[in-house]
Amino acid sequence: MRDSVLWRKETNIVMLLSKRLNITPERALDVYFHTRVNKYMSSSEYGLQQMSDLYIVDDIINELQFG
Repeated sequence: MRDSVLWRKETNIVMLLSKRLNITPERALDVYFHTRVNKYMSSSEYGLQQMSDLYIVDDIINELQFG
C-alpha cells in the first residue's frame, strides 16, 4: 500500500477511535501507536490494510479490553 494511502487510512482510524472512545484525537493517536494493530498495518502479510476502518477500530478496542 502506498504510504500516502496508508497514512490516510491510519488518520481515519485514529479519528474513529477518538469518537468511539470519546477522547481527543491526540490521545487516540497515542493509543493507536501503542497497539499491535499499528505494527501490523505496515505489513501486507496480515492484510489489515484491506479491512474496513471500523473493523480495525473494533480490533483495537478488543485489544485494549482483553490485552
